[in-house]
Amino acid sequence: MTTRLLVDALGRSVPVLPSPQRIVSLVPSLTEWLFAIGLGDRVVGVTDYCVQPSVGEAGAALKTKRRLRGTKNPDRAAIIALQPDIILANKEENRERDVQALAAAGLAVYVSDPRTVSDAIALLAELAGIFGVQAAAQPYIRAMQTAQQEVAARPLPRPRVLVPIWRDPWMAIGDDTYANDLLQFCGGLNVAAELAGRYPRFELELIERLRPDLILLPSEPYRFSPADLPALLSVWAGPCRFVDGELLTWYGPRLAQALRTFASLLQSFGAPPSSAGNEAAGG
Repeated sequence: MTTRLLVDALGRSVPVLPSPQRIVSLVPSLTEWLFAIGLGDRVVGVTDYCVQPSVGEAGAALKTKRRLRGTKNPDRAAIIALQPDIILANKEENRERDVQALAAAGLAVYVSDPRTVSDAIALLAELAGIFGVQAAAQPYIRAMQTAQQEVAARPLPRPRVLVPIWRDPWMAIGDDTYANDLLQFCGGLNVAAELAGRYPRFELELIERLRPDLILLPSEPYRFSPADLPALLSVWAGPCRFVDGELLTWYGPRLAQALRTFASLLQSFGAPPSSAGNEAAGG
């Protein structure tokens, strides 16, 4: 059967069958996207971290899929045995050596690397085209573009935001990442963007110098909880908010929701601080 060449984020020309029927997804957010646009039946394998969709028929169907370990240690032998037509990977989430090994086994591995909201929308539309389901994807894409336009038209409050993503060591969302662009687009100024690296490490004492107006504590990859507040409050007395880490870092069918959620949250901190304190407010 004739294949077509797709150039991926690694600059490789990947030969892919028209409308691939057997899909392995090593990217949790893209797994959710595949199910949302009606491709769940074509998915033959996913990572242990592919947990969305979690409800309804789609959630039940996801639970039946072959689990292939984590994003950083996929079971390459199991993937090869599944004989997928295409493997979806991500430059940040998956290791290049796994991509190379699977490609050397003769499999089509398509690597993505969206680092902005616009990149993510374009990737989701591109994948719908690869699988021949543009009509199913179009309502989602339109909703994302509409939300993007609505948020862009709002006055930008520009509160200074710090978003830790790990503890021991403390790490934050930095520059040149999808989550950073989402925050900036929604009206925040990511103070960790001035630090070196895409996910810079930092000491708690640095928070005073970074001068955030707000700290957002996501539910993943590290699940922050009220138990983490004393450490932060030992060096900083400003507001903290617990937010949905999937909405912040996943690019998929909930992207429009993410734009509106974080734009509204950041807008509420564009005015002088209220007496909200450090109560959690889910994203």
